[in-house]
Amino acid sequence: QVQLVESGGGLVQPGGSLRLSCAASITIFSGYDMGWYRQTPGKQRELVATITSGDKTNHADSVKGRFTISRDNAKRTVYLQMNSLKPEDTAVYYCNRARAPMIPWGQGTQVTVSS
Repeated sequence: QVQLVESGGGLVQPGGSLRLSCAASITIFSGYDMGWYRQTPGKQRELVATITSGDKTNHADSVKGRFTISRDNAKRTVYLQMNSLKPEDTAVYYCNRARAPMIPWGQGTQVTVSS
């Protein structure tokens, strides 16, 4: 069964850093464009960053210059390095394919930015 397992979230002060990981049990992981998403209560899930199978990246304007997506195909893992965190980055973060059809969503990892 295909699974996505996110980890690395936590409580951090404004200006701090976190590195999220997403382990994917996908046989052809290297061929998938992947993305990081985030969601806050009452809002739709937001696409934060994407990385293609060829390692081309794109970041939402709200995180550009602060977040960096990367991948390790050998480990079937996608990462999100988050620097200069702001309170508005507080959300549950998920990974998935960058476009449909989506993989069943994992449980996500909570990121809380607060002093």
